[in-house]
Amino acid sequence: MSVSIVAGYTATEAGEDAVALGARLAAASGSELDVVIVLPADDRSVITPPDASYDRYLRGLADSWLESATAHIPHTVAYRTNVRFADSFAEGLLAAADEFGASHIVVGAANGGIRGRHRLGSVATELLHSSHVPVVLAPEGSRRIDPATGVTRITAAIGTRPGADALLEEATSLAAATGAELRLLSLVTVDLPPTVDTGIIRVAGAAHADQVLAQARAGLSDQSDAEVVVGRGESIEDAVQHLSWEPGELAIVGSSRLAQPRRLFLGSTAAKMLHELPVPMIVVPRTRASKGETR
Repeated sequence: MSVSIVAGYTATEAGEDAVALGARLAAASGSELDVVIVLPADDRSVITPPDASYDRYLRGLADSWLESATAHIPHTVAYRTNVRFADSFAEGLLAAADEFGASHIVVGAANGGIRGRHRLGSVATELLHSSHVPVVLAPEGSRRIDPATGVTRITAAIGTRPGADALLEEATSLAAATGAELRLLSLVTVDLPPTVDTGIIRVAGAAHADQVLAQARAGLSDQSDAEVVVGRGESIEDAVQHLSWEPGELAIVGSSRLAQPRRLFLGSTAAKMLHELPVPMIVVPRTRASKGETR
């Protein structure tokens, strides 16, 4: 897997979180990082008419923000700073991802989030409805994580619905690229209707864990291995709380079965996980474009 990262930066703590996580992922995978700030497109409305002096001022301000944003990127990480113009921040990030052939887009949480937790803002929400590449959501406080922490473990929440293959491919490839351990999480026991008999739930959980392990081993190299855990609890949120999470961990989930092919849409299980996850979440499109296919 070739990793190339676009981190969306705004002059906020959320922007710092995105750059810090992007740099940590780039360092762990030995990949390049593009830090992108998006300014309003040239065809602004009459409220903000085109003005050359104002544009120069805005560009200068953006450059100073980018200089500040990259001040703490480790010297071992190869990075570029980019100013782009678009009608929306998400649109600009998607265009940059296409331009650079990025494998991931990293964005921060909305302002006002609890430290270590996620809170979706408008940019992340728009990306989760339109991106054709995995979106990495940086929880509040990611900027405070020591870059030397790296990426120690990848946890993929594997279900039984369409899209599991793409999710497993992303998890195994990213684990190999970063040298991280791979943990596969089965949430079948807490993703069944509450009216189902507890005995059936136990059987379903064990069977699904075995199925996940078999699929994973088939896709892993001889030098790799994976741990499989079964989430237990009265709810998805409860199960997530009872799991152990490392400071250098990344959680990977698939997009909803309602999403269009090669597009994202956060499903109910992933949304519930997001409320409790203390680590970054990567949301993966259901399917990937074949080589040479137009996205």
